[in-house]
Amino acid sequence: MTALERFLHYVRIHTSSSENLERTPSEEREFDLARELEREMKAIGMERVFVDAHAYVYGFLSATPGCEERPCVGFIAHLDTIPDTDFPGMNVRPQLIENYDGGPVALGTSGRVLTAEINPRLPALRGHTLVTTDGTTVLGADDKAGIAAILTACERILAEGRAHGPVAVCFTPDEEIGHGAALLDLGRFGADFAFTVDGGELEEINYETFNAAAAHWEITGFNIHPGSAKDRMINASLVAMEINAMLPAGAVPARTEGYEGFFHLTDMKGTVEKAELDYILRDHDAAALEEKEKLMRLIEKQINEKYGPGTAKLTLREQYRNMAEKLESRMDIVELAERAIRSLGLEPRTAPIRGGTDGSQLSFRGLLCPNLGTGGYCCHGPFEHTTAENLDAAARLVESVIELAR
Repeated sequence: MTALERFLHYVRIHTSSSENLERTPSEEREFDLARELEREMKAIGMERVFVDAHAYVYGFLSATPGCEERPCVGFIAHLDTIPDTDFPGMNVRPQLIENYDGGPVALGTSGRVLTAEINPRLPALRGHTLVTTDGTTVLGADDKAGIAAILTACERILAEGRAHGPVAVCFTPDEEIGHGAALLDLGRFGADFAFTVDGGELEEINYETFNAAAAHWEITGFNIHPGSAKDRMINASLVAMEINAMLPAGAVPARTEGYEGFFHLTDMKGTVEKAELDYILRDHDAAALEEKEKLMRLIEKQINEKYGPGTAKLTLREQYRNMAEKLESRMDIVELAERAIRSLGLEPRTAPIRGGTDGSQLSFRGLLCPNLGTGGYCCHGPFEHTTAENLDAAARLVESVIELAR
């Protein structure tokens, strides 16, 4: 089965995770894909295939004779797509455009058009078989492209009887809500090091992520009839707006790039009596993230001094840390990925992830885990797309890493 065939099958399985549910997986539907992958992994000849109670799917390739001393290399991709909010992961209807001409692409009847302004790399995909959404959902290339690449690579290696060292595979739930690595059983997995195969361009290697924290504000106002409100009313929604205005206006995702951090307001709701704000704080530099947290604490102090104790309550929570702290001592793992990328005729480059991956948490749990690209673009929205050729190249990249691992 080709990587494209696998991918088109997987994206039709609804696996969106959900925020704020205290369970793993967050949604039972993630088991639908987990069980499908279990069946498929057994069918292609993988060993010790197992789905645990939390929808983690494990499978292994034993080393071929003479390769037993090679390191065990792991590959990880995630089952879930982003939570069903603005653009769901259900009823996905992919569009296939063979011999793509490089021009604008109408996404179904949605009125949305994929253009080079949205993805500057789009014209370079001329001649490929382009895979897009119909404009009403995400596509699911994040990260069902990674799953397709890993299983296609394993199937080819097994079918062709190629020599290889030990390989460990795990497909995780709930990566999109930050829980994907938490319950991965490192003892069962047994890899010496691993790679997530999760988004990004094929020539990219990612071993730097943001340091990340979440901030939740609860604002308590005082409601009274507006006719007698002078010097008495505290409008919680207006206080929430004031808090946001006290943050640097340019330090937001839409105005930052590269190694520049940000404050990102992800959710807000409010009345006169109560209001809430949710932010994610991001910075590649740990000290800079700490300064962002200090600024929020200062704002909390000043708001409570102005409006009275208890008006604003701030809760900060660490989410993940920059895995470069761990990987900088094992750049041989990154160099292995570079050799594998060159085997595809591409020139490797490293790029910081303006986000996080399962590899962030796993690296701090002791499993060093940079990221390999899948050749997908514009994830987390209706303009998400990939190509059949990129899916196949991602599979060949996984094969090459397996063959080059020594």
